Amino acid sequence: MADYLDDLRLAHVLADAADAATMDRFKALDLKVETKPDMTPVSEADKSAEELIRGQLQRARPRDAVLGEEYGVEGTGPRRWVVDPIDGTKNYVRGVPVWATLIALTEASEGGFEPVVGLVSAPALGRRWWAAKGHGAFTGRSLSSASRLRVSGVSRLSDASFAYSSLGGWEERGRLNGFLDLTRKVWRTRAYGDFWPYMMVAEGSVDLCAEPELSLWDMAANAIIVTEAGGSFTGLDGRPGPHSGNAAASNGLLHDELLDHLNERY
Repeated sequence: MADYLDDLRLAHVLADAADAATMDRFKALDLKVETKPDMTPVSEADKSAEELIRGQLQRARPRDAVLGEEYGVEGTGPRRWVVDPIDGTKNYVRGVPVWATLIALTEASEGGFEPVVGLVSAPALGRRWWAAKGHGAFTGRSLSSASRLRVSGVSRLSDASFAYSSLGGWEERGRLNGFLDLTRKVWRTRAYGDFWPYMMVAEGSVDLCAEPELSLWDMAANAIIVTEAGGSFTGLDGRPGPHSGNAAASNGLLHDELLDHLNERY
């Protein structure tokens, strides 16, 4: 089995460069922000960070393909890097520090491209998380200064902490009743949003999280970090991995109940 550690080291190099670029423009008064066709914002920092990552990948891994939120897919082959230069752009442009660069390496498999390396770097929070297939998940400032991540052992919904992004998405997709019933069954709910709840599932400080609509670049890095920490990451349909256009993540012990509620099978 490939160990992917060289790729993980490269992901850290890419994240270091992206952190410097994004922090340089964070809270800048002259930051330029546009609205994309899907009505979501994109800043000059999103574009410059993705361009920077793509440029470094072209030099370091010229045979690998790249899929990014801002510039789409480039290249073909069995290895594809998946990049979200700023996950949480709305926070970024408002000066809220909860945003991150998401970098994943995926490899072609029978079920699509499977994440084998994932890194989430949130420089405004001073946090970074990462994982490589078969090597576990970690958090810290660098590969040499890290702590291993493990999901929680909570096994009852009544003791569980559930995180989500917003109410509107659940209502728009006809899943609001199941969502609300779940919020009544758990110990507490928190609306963290974006990458943050998935990292807390991996850390064991949150037990469940879900979102009704996501893109691959929103999920690829999160998925392997959660699973390498011992948790479960699927679509709302139960399909493992980041391929369903939505996400459910948990400590594993509560995953079936999470899916049952969100699909109104209770």
